Amino acid sequence: MTGGVGAVMEPITRGRVRVERGAKRIRAFLGGRAIADTTRVLLVWEVPYYPTYYFPREDVAVELKPNGRSTHVPSRGDSLLYDVEGVVDAALAYPASPIEELRDHVRLDWEAMDAWFEEDEEVYVHARDPYTRVDILPSSRRVRVEVDGVTVADSHNPRILFETGLPPRYYVPKTDVRLDLLTPTDTVSRCPYKGEAEYWRVNGHADLAWSYRTPLEESHRIAGLISFYNEKVDIYVNGVIQERPKTKFA
Repeated sequence: MTGGVGAVMEPITRGRVRVERGAKRIRAFLGGRAIADTTRVLLVWEVPYYPTYYFPREDVAVELKPNGRSTHVPSRGDSLLYDVEGVVDAALAYPASPIEELRDHVRLDWEAMDAWFEEDEEVYVHARDPYTRVDILPSSRRVRVEVDGVTVADSHNPRILFETGLPPRYYVPKTDVRLDLLTPTDTVSRCPYKGEAEYWRVNGHADLAWSYRTPLEESHRIAGLISFYNEKVDIYVNGVIQERPKTKFA
């Protein structure tokens, strides 16, 4: 049921909403089967940080049952909400959107689906942004981390992770970390580019450090290394203290 590859679509921006054609095969699974399967997905930036998948209606294989509810967003217009396989509000569409490209497409609610795939790789948390890049580079720069004036990590062998839109993250081997000052917490987070992270309390401060035991393949270089929030600790690189960045994690 996968749709064929259409013509290249020039990116379109309406207000703060960007729309462009994706190149990957995208599938959404519910109840053990793919209920949507397309190679003609639209990537729609409803928020600045990452896109949302919109499927052509003909590439959605289940009945969309209107439930009488609707929403209004100035940039996209009035939406109609649908129940899917008994899941309430699992899909929406903008049949009269001022953005013409959205009118014959359907957005499936991310959390309502059981799983999402780009080609044959499962995707977590949200759709991947094709303009987000993750570079992980070995470095010989000395990285020292202080919390409340106490050195909790000191390494000449860090890996520096450069991710679009975020400050550099310094990942250091556990052998260069004062593990006696770290206490595991129950916090877990997921990243569509790196995988699932575990967290530590550091010198009494909750969730200042994290690590990916088994990161996704593209981020395998940080497996088992520990990083600290630049926004919340003092990091010295070659003896120079780094300015604490202002991000959503601050």
